[in-house]
Amino acid sequence: MKFGITLKPDHAYSRSVGLAKRAEANGFSYGWLFDSHVLWRDPYPLLTLIGTETTDMRLGTCVTNPATRDITVTASALATLNEITGGRMDLGIGRGDSARRVMGKKPTTVAYMEECCRIVRSLTAGEKVTLDGTEIQMEWASHGPVPIWVAGYGPMALAAAGRVADGIILQLADPDIIRWCIGFVRAAAEEAGRNPDDIEIMAAAPAYVSDDLALARDKVRWFPALVSNHVVDLINKYPKDDLPEALWKYVENREGYDYHHHAEVGSDNARFVSDEITDQFAIVGPPSAHHERLEQLREAGVTQFNIYLMNGEEEDCLDAYGRDIVAEFTSVAS
Repeated sequence: MKFGITLKPDHAYSRSVGLAKRAEANGFSYGWLFDSHVLWRDPYPLLTLIGTETTDMRLGTCVTNPATRDITVTASALATLNEITGGRMDLGIGRGDSARRVMGKKPTTVAYMEECCRIVRSLTAGEKVTLDGTEIQMEWASHGPVPIWVAGYGPMALAAAGRVADGIILQLADPDIIRWCIGFVRAAAEEAGRNPDDIEIMAAAPAYVSDDLALARDKVRWFPALVSNHVVDLINKYPKDDLPEALWKYVENREGYDYHHHAEVGSDNARFVSDEITDQFAIVGPPSAHHERLEQLREAGVTQFNIYLMNGEEEDCLDAYGRDIVAEFTSVAS
């Protein structure tokens, strides 16, 4: 299993760069940035800076969407960054949540997202594509194609990932729900003539190492509240019987969500989130608890654990994971 971090670019750019460098020094091999341009800083200038200050870490968006920017702009940015970083860029993409909804707009369709994945893959490889009847090509793109990670929970998005993605982003750390999700990815991959074993599986969730469970839970309780936005979308689209109860049951008492406090520790958005759900969706507790859950995730098929690093103590979290989790877990894995 590989390890990554995701940063919410809500602090000075220099700190984002510093955290990425610290993560690389602690054995993390992926560095991701949220892309919600109204709420936080734009990720692409930050990825440029991080790319010039790191050496081996792969970098990307976790996640962007096909509507914030024209998809050809996204492809060009990634191809340029691939040149700057020596081919270390990845694309994480979804339908659009906070980046769209904070402006009163809806996420895009799964079908459009899937088509945009194909466009980005071709353009970053320097290949020709036809858009709206016009053939275009980024002839200068020489380090692609970029690996593409699709974020989703529902059967349609998961199936799309199986057809077009190099990896799937699952925003939770529940092994049972992840197994359910992987089933749709693998079935669609096989139907499309792809080898499902070639698709990477990312579990993306916050983690907090501490013997003080109450403190740890309060640091990550915002996360199930964030996930609830996607869950509400799912139960508006699918019968509840078609979804794992463990995924949707907890949103029944949700009263609403304020995107201006998205991914914010201590936000009232998380008032409805219980300790049980917090423990289920994130990883908290002493190092032994993290080892146990990571083993469960690996057995479920996870190939990358991506820490949503936004708890106000990011440096300490990186050092704790690097010291007590990443290196030792890699040693156990070998």
